[in-house]
Amino acid sequence: MFRRPVLLVTAHGSRDPRHAATVRALVARVRARRPGLRVETGFLDFDAPAVPRVLERLAGEGVQDVVVLPLLLTRAFHAKADIPAVLHEASARLPRLRIHQAEVLGPSPLLLTALERRLYEAGLAPGDRGSTGVVLASAGSTDPEAIAVIAEIARELRHTGWCAVRPAFASASLPRTEDAVRLLRTAPGVRRVAVAPYVVAPGFLPDRIARGAREAGAEVLGGVLGASPELARLLLTRYDEARAPVRRPAAVGA
Repeated sequence: MFRRPVLLVTAHGSRDPRHAATVRALVARVRARRPGLRVETGFLDFDAPAVPRVLERLAGEGVQDVVVLPLLLTRAFHAKADIPAVLHEASARLPRLRIHQAEVLGPSPLLLTALERRLYEAGLAPGDRGSTGVVLASAGSTDPEAIAVIAEIARELRHTGWCAVRPAFASASLPRTEDAVRLLRTAPGVRRVAVAPYVVAPGFLPDRIARGAREAGAEVLGGVLGASPELARLLLTRYDEARAPVRRPAAVGA
């Protein structure tokens, strides 16, 4: 038998209470999919509990292994710097707790399916693909790797049958959502424009995406990925990938 590491879902946090509520709804869905797995939630900023406090509590309970899963869609600053720094400091203080950082969520075909789910929930039908232009609107980053990933996801989404797809960013990069909507209006064959927010939870930047969509007259605005079944499944996939190398026999009597 193997003792399963605890899964610690780590979100950035926000002053917007909808953010934490959405994260907790997603975590509840993960627990429902795998009842025997212990799943905790931690935040880097603004919300509680903070990641270091959760790790301290787990160590105090005698937990030996924890998989920290960043609730991030691309490998940008938070995944490359913020979270590793927090975990390095925690490892130094809690030497008996083995901390393993999982990969970020994206890219993944499950995220494309979740995006399309939100567009259909917002009013589109599968038959609308061939005449609909989609703006893939992300939070934005100054990290070239993250920007390149968003561009590649837009290309992959286009290959699923949408008339045209353009990336957009709420901050740090261009174009903005409203500019991408206007650009798509001129694309051949586009009869309507839909905006698909490539973000996990509500907050300041998702609200900016929504304002841009309304300002430019997009016909459809999808919801955030949120507690979608695809996202819950993806969290468990990333957890399983991270825990595979650290499996070991449980102690006798555990």
